[in-house]
Amino acid sequence: MLLLVSPDGVEEALDCAKAAEHLDIVDVKKPDEGSLGANFPWVIREIRDAVPADKPVSATVGDVPYKPGTVAQAALGAAVSGATYIKVGLYGCTTPEQAIDVMRGVVRAVKDYRPDALVVASGYADAHRIGCVNPLAVPDIAARAGCDAAMLDTAVKDGTRLFDHVPPEECAEFVRRTHRGDLLAALAGSVKVGDLDVLHRIGTDIVGVRGAVCEGGDRNAGRIQPHLVAAFRAEMDRHAREQAAAAVTAG
Repeated sequence: MLLLVSPDGVEEALDCAKAAEHLDIVDVKKPDEGSLGANFPWVIREIRDAVPADKPVSATVGDVPYKPGTVAQAALGAAVSGATYIKVGLYGCTTPEQAIDVMRGVVRAVKDYRPDALVVASGYADAHRIGCVNPLAVPDIAARAGCDAAMLDTAVKDGTRLFDHVPPEECAEFVRRTHRGDLLAALAGSVKVGDLDVLHRIGTDIVGVRGAVCEGGDRNAGRIQPHLVAAFRAEMDRHAREQAAAAVTAG
């Protein structure tokens, strides 16, 4: 399982760089513009320059409306700015058809420029609160649009968490559907250390965190701490070892 950490700017990205050996992907977003708020192109470039070259950068393009052309241009901008993973929050898409329309435009725009970039279709665990596509529809949307990954996050950052809206058994189904499409499955949304056992067990490929590695566990007032990133990774590795050992015993 890969660890994605989301700094809120260049200064926090430098803190991520200090913990680079413990994380896999540095994510660029702008939280004051939404759950998957898009940051400026120059911030993506600065963060790309701030972290080690072997650590891929992901960038969100926003909690997007159903405007395929607009979103495709935004996604290309993220790729041009140095992002390897391009994440699109399907906030304003109310049907799978709308979401596929948006994501096909993104895939074409990004892949024409950089074929090795990875496009991520992101739905919301709390979709019922904002009226967007059902979380369990996202894997099929991603597969039909030619994406590389499907993701779930939470749209409303009010203290509720991924599993509050999509319980573990439904997250497991999300991962199964994503893997059937030969895509990566990413989960985020106030994920804590205590969730790692479930996330490993259901086969999550990428886990996204912020609050869990911020001072005081506060994603807004706290700042990412390198030692907390290291501790989170240590717990990830411990769970991976235990599940590997259990699999050997069961076999």
